[in-house]
Amino acid sequence: MRIFNKLGANLHLFMAVPAILLFGVFFLYPLTQGIGISLTDSNGVTTPNFIGLQNFIDFFQDDRARNDVMITVYFALGSAPLLNLFGLLYALFLDRKLAGRGIIRAIVYLPAVISPLIMGYIWYFILQPGRGYLPHVLTKLGFGNLDVNWLGESSSALVVLILVNVWQYVGMTMIVYLAGLQSIPPDLYEAATIDGAGKRSSLWYITLPLLYPSIKINVVTNIIGSLSVFEIIVALTDGGPGYSTESLSIYILRMLYGSFTGYSTAVALILFLIIIIPVFVFLRLTRKSEYEL
Repeated sequence: MRIFNKLGANLHLFMAVPAILLFGVFFLYPLTQGIGISLTDSNGVTTPNFIGLQNFIDFFQDDRARNDVMITVYFALGSAPLLNLFGLLYALFLDRKLAGRGIIRAIVYLPAVISPLIMGYIWYFILQPGRGYLPHVLTKLGFGNLDVNWLGESSSALVVLILVNVWQYVGMTMIVYLAGLQSIPPDLYEAATIDGAGKRSSLWYITLPLLYPSIKINVVTNIIGSLSVFEIIVALTDGGPGYSTESLSIYILRMLYGSFTGYSTAVALILFLIIIIPVFVFLRLTRKSEYEL
């Protein structure tokens, strides 16, 4: 009987074993293998030689690589805040009792379930100067001067990429915020109304603090998704014009196809750090904020 009691007390440890094994096989093992490959001159064909940190040194001495880091960071700084802002606005608007709000929610969320590569090609044909649907509409409306090659200019291509990415994934952010809003007890708003609080005060002192878990989820996922952007850039600009919209993910792939396996693996580890550091800092700061609340 004591044996069964001990097994019951430690059952949670046994149930965690599959998750630990999966984490080890699909994360820790590839990570350690990647670290090993990044310290070699591997080209994926011949026997690699150990070269230490040379791949990392070469990365920071490469102007194209440093430019790609800046492009990736700029994209994230533009995309992640806009996704959270418009996702929250959509959620606040569609949380009310509106006719057809279920259909509106589905329409907003629909682009998120479509492959970003396919969505990028759709927008590529929409934005094509002279023959795209949007330039055609602008010309008909008398705004023919706006029929320019937005994707062919370095100054506008990155902005277009950010806006297309926000348009596609704002529905996912909205769904998380909607779930958070619907978990807030209506009694709190009724009590606030009785105490004389207006809508703005209720939003600031009730809605936003209680949405903190949803905000954390959305900020973290949007940071990760924006910093690892790949498909939408490949479909719309392929990193051009020149390398002005080439993200670090695209740079990694091109180095890999160029038989620089060790170098591309080193760059992938650098991208991993670029993603994990802001996520870690944000989680630490929000944990302190939650404690203060």
